[in-house]
Amino acid sequence: MTAVPGIAPLTARGRDLAPPLGDALLAAVFVVASLFEAALSDTSRPPVVHALVAVPASAALAWRRRWPIPVAVVVVAANLVINPNGQFSTLLAMVLVSFTVGSELDAPRSWAGLAIVGLPFLGVMYAEGLEPSDVAATLVFLVGPFAVGVGVRARAASLAEAVARAARAERAQAEQAAAAVAEERARIARELHDIVSHSLSVVTIQTQAVRLRLRPDQQQDERDLAAVETTARQALAEMRRLFGVLRTQGDAVSLAPQPGLSELDPLLAQVRAAGLDVELVRQGEDVDLPPGVDLAAYRIVQEGLTNTLRHARARRAWVTLRQGESMLDVVVDDDGRGPVGTGDGGHGLVGVRERVQLYGGTVEAGARPGGGFRLAASLRVREPR
Repeated sequence: MTAVPGIAPLTARGRDLAPPLGDALLAAVFVVASLFEAALSDTSRPPVVHALVAVPASAALAWRRRWPIPVAVVVVAANLVINPNGQFSTLLAMVLVSFTVGSELDAPRSWAGLAIVGLPFLGVMYAEGLEPSDVAATLVFLVGPFAVGVGVRARAASLAEAVARAARAERAQAEQAAAAVAEERARIARELHDIVSHSLSVVTIQTQAVRLRLRPDQQQDERDLAAVETTARQALAEMRRLFGVLRTQGDAVSLAPQPGLSELDPLLAQVRAAGLDVELVRQGEDVDLPPGVDLAAYRIVQEGLTNTLRHARARRAWVTLRQGESMLDVVVDDDGRGPVGTGDGGHGLVGVRERVQLYGGTVEAGARPGGGFRLAASLRVREPR
């Protein structure tokens, strides 16, 4: 079927001009009331004239929120023609448009709309002899609905602003969380860079030492080891370049080993010196840990104790290390006031989660049975085959 040019745009414009269903139904009620008035009431104009003027004005109410001032002009004009004494439904229509200009328009347009509705009404009363009751009627039937409309608009604007603020806060929180994750990942990457760089340095030194101990008749072995040494040196140079990408201002290249669980005693001594009684419990097998896992376990203990010192108001803490062939469990308990967030503005727990995820483990942080806080992490010691 071939589309007729111009029909689709016209149809779309027609949908745009269609009034909301609720407004259309309300306008239909006014139209029916106008017809009943023309047929049954003692109108000031002939019934046909009353219907011809009141029905279009009532129907225009369907578009009162889209075009408040034009609809107000139509309704006021109809009221002046057929209902100067305020006896019929066009007066109620004026009440409705008074509310509408207040609820749909900002000042000064809303004040202009109120003037369009109210001044002709007062003018008719003034021509017939203005009484105090007429002013009161104007306040009740026109100014009052207008004020209610202004209040509704202000409340809607306040609610919209509150929703917008909440959305902005949620976006800012999400951006902050993403930035924290990126920062912690960069920090972990820098530390792993140090581990790999140190390992490559050891490989280079040991390879060179073995090569220098070779006999003169082991020339092929010497060439192979020289190739290994060259490759290790090249890899170390590339790692230094990688550090240039990862580093932040003030960072310096360091080939010293990163801390591990063997350095826990100095860490616990520092914590005890700060006033927290810490007990270390080691359970399970004594298995050599990969350097990355060793570092991750140390950082988890460090973060747990740092958080306890800063926020928990605890007197005692317990560090438990359960070591097996495939998994390492690290648990930090305290007797403080319970879950209170993490150190470093919330970044600490983010770093713990990133480290644990890196080694295929799990982490839990929350209230400890019996009171206090618990940080528990499990790290995979060996990759599954």
